[in-house]
Amino acid sequence: MQATPYRDERLPRYTSYPTAPHFGTDVDAQSYEGWLRQLPVGTTTSLYLHVPFCRSMCWYCGCHTTVALRDGPIVDYLAALRSEIGLVAEQLSAPVDVRHVHFGGGTPTILEPADFVALVALLRQRFAIHPRAEIAVEIDPRRLGPAMTAALAAAGVNRASLGVQSFDPAVQKAINRIQSVEQTATVVTGLRGAGITAVSFDLIYGLPKQTLQSCLDTVEQCLAMKPDRFSIFGYAHVPEFKKHQRRIATADLPDGEARHVQAQAMAETLAAAGYVRIGLDHFARPDDPMAMALSQGRLRRNFQGYTTDPCEALIGFGASAIGRLPQGYVQNEVVIGRYAEHIADGALPVAKGYRLSAEDRLRAELIERVMCDLSVDIDAVRAQYSVAPEVLVPALRKLDQLAREGVIDFDGSRVLLPENARLFVRKVASVFDAHLDQPPRKYSRAV
Repeated sequence: MQATPYRDERLPRYTSYPTAPHFGTDVDAQSYEGWLRQLPVGTTTSLYLHVPFCRSMCWYCGCHTTVALRDGPIVDYLAALRSEIGLVAEQLSAPVDVRHVHFGGGTPTILEPADFVALVALLRQRFAIHPRAEIAVEIDPRRLGPAMTAALAAAGVNRASLGVQSFDPAVQKAINRIQSVEQTATVVTGLRGAGITAVSFDLIYGLPKQTLQSCLDTVEQCLAMKPDRFSIFGYAHVPEFKKHQRRIATADLPDGEARHVQAQAMAETLAAAGYVRIGLDHFARPDDPMAMALSQGRLRRNFQGYTTDPCEALIGFGASAIGRLPQGYVQNEVVIGRYAEHIADGALPVAKGYRLSAEDRLRAELIERVMCDLSVDIDAVRAQYSVAPEVLVPALRKLDQLAREGVIDFDGSRVLLPENARLFVRKVASVFDAHLDQPPRKYSRAV
């Protein structure tokens, strides 16, 4: 195939459509209030809570987070977060059915154990959380002790996502994240001993000083801990937006070809170990719910990546958090101070959002199915929407071109990516993106 020219193309990760850089201020707190009030009784709902604090900055990080060396800012933020939960709950005119709760960051486990337990208790008080809801937490293994592990279990957490990135000492030094294999294994053992048995690992390729061998060594060391899932992401070097990334020497970064080789080798190693390859960057044991969702055509994609979550609404809490309701997207203020000011005034801290049209919904579903299934029947999806067929003519032309280049199989309706084109799925999905010709910022490399 002739897909190599697309490797260095910068494209969205398509965890939403339209993507967050295209949100605007025409959606505000008043819009959000109306959308919340219009949620029907029993709407299946997910909750996302963002904790934007870490004890030290990892130089590769692209998240909205800040370093907190004292507990004061964390305590103040927690108070605002609790208030926001109350403000949102008051807007709901009917109970919703919460099936998923996800704590992200930053480092959610930076909270005091008792505070974390109390926060989950507040969620259970203000929302109808299903008895079998998935409650997931992102964890920095360097910052998790026995007391917090016990608190997670007491709060009902049943899935833990551990940041590993790389176990290569040279890479760890280059990204300011020193984390041993033994330290990580101790955390995994502790979580499982507390009854939190669903464990996922996050790895990154394309990091400074990273080699093919160090990537494979890290995978093998992780396999010995038998996680249920892996996520393997490509490092996105955007020092113009993330100033701490300027501490990474560009000369230390692998080039495009080396990134591609690293990604492929890591994927092949996991496949050989029995993990099912899911979409662009996830891997799961065959009996894991995510692998089963893939086989049954139920795999979804949201702001946390690939998911089994089929919920009709996602409510985001905290600075920078993004929510998705049937009417569209909302994003909270990114700057913690401005977020807290809104909350103190008794207002929802919405900074921007996006109101979805029928055409947006059509394009979003086409993109999601390509990203999840590596295939889509355009005519079958289009039949579900009252959208003129002509809006997809430019996309069909681009698909014809990709087919001529050998990237995809395409018969005029059915799109199929062969296995050797999997890493170019974002390129294929991008043909349906009506906003891509005017990108407001840089995206990450396609591979």
